[in-house]
Amino acid sequence: METSVRPVTVAAPPTAAPIHSTRPWTNVAPNWFASVMGTGIVAVAAATLPEQFPGLHTLATAFWALAAAMLIIITVLTVLHWHSHAGNPVISHFYGAVPMAMLTVGAGTLLLGRDVIGLRAAVDVDWALWIAGTATGLLTAAAIPYLAFTRHRNEADSAFGGWLMPVVPPMVSASTGALLLPYTAPGQPRLTLFVCCFAMFGISLLPSIVIITLIWQRLALHKIGPSRMVPTLWIVLGPLGQSVTAANLLGANAHLAVPQPYSTAFQAFGVVYGLPVLGFALLWATIATAITVRTARQHLPFSLTWWSFTFPVGTCVTALTGLAGHTNDTALRFAAATAYATLVAAWLVVASRTVRSWRH
Repeated sequence: METSVRPVTVAAPPTAAPIHSTRPWTNVAPNWFASVMGTGIVAVAAATLPEQFPGLHTLATAFWALAAAMLIIITVLTVLHWHSHAGNPVISHFYGAVPMAMLTVGAGTLLLGRDVIGLRAAVDVDWALWIAGTATGLLTAAAIPYLAFTRHRNEADSAFGGWLMPVVPPMVSASTGALLLPYTAPGQPRLTLFVCCFAMFGISLLPSIVIITLIWQRLALHKIGPSRMVPTLWIVLGPLGQSVTAANLLGANAHLAVPQPYSTAFQAFGVVYGLPVLGFALLWATIATAITVRTARQHLPFSLTWWSFTFPVGTCVTALTGLAGHTNDTALRFAAATAYATLVAAWLVVASRTVRSWRH
């Protein structure tokens, strides 16, 4: 019976543990998939960037290929060395990284892989990864909060950025599903996909608002906490940037699924919603930067949580790209290019530290 299940507690967040060991591949945790997300978003963000630089498309394609290879390798390792982390009140939230990794690679396949494997194959691969990512993402969005509500023991200062991980995948499904609208049969199939994408927008947005509020409260009342968990503050940018991205992508393709005046309303919603949310994202990024710099001056140990510096920033790049496309604002175009440069720099640092930690 469920009442006989004992709550699980941890003395220190295992997500912050170093990844090096004698055989690191024998204990594959779901947060490993965050590296796929962080690599894939570099490709996806570049594919739609307003300012296309010489060699950018080739670079983006290389990042997509690397992310796809990483997804395959980590998935195989997970299957071969399966360990359930559902009972862990920290690690369990990172199961959300699994569907987001699939969705990110799928979007990159459609945007960039089409030049390598052909459009038909790219669409088929994206559909397969989107269906798998959406199904598992909806599962994590319901199952992980259920476990947190019924089995995990959480204290007043337990809220951290990782709590967002299981509820964000439906938002990623909403934005990547928008990319599939042109390749969906007209009529009811396309309309159904559009409706489902906007429903998933809400599935993710509302709990994200609740969790971000809890994180703000924890910071105000209990301060920063362990330094190794500071990078997870950047995860907050994920649902913010991804929701703006989803709203603008769905708005841009709304005319394919719904008639006037709704298609125009959905397109306008992307801008009306996106600009103020992007403003809050800028505020949070400023605070997170200040806390990260302050912690780094003292001591910021490396762990897989450092991948939080990549994917969330990438969603802000795609958000800026969507808003720039709908408003044709020069400042937004410049901000998108600047944010992308920041994303690439962050990826280089985190990837190099990950490889160094693995080797040693």
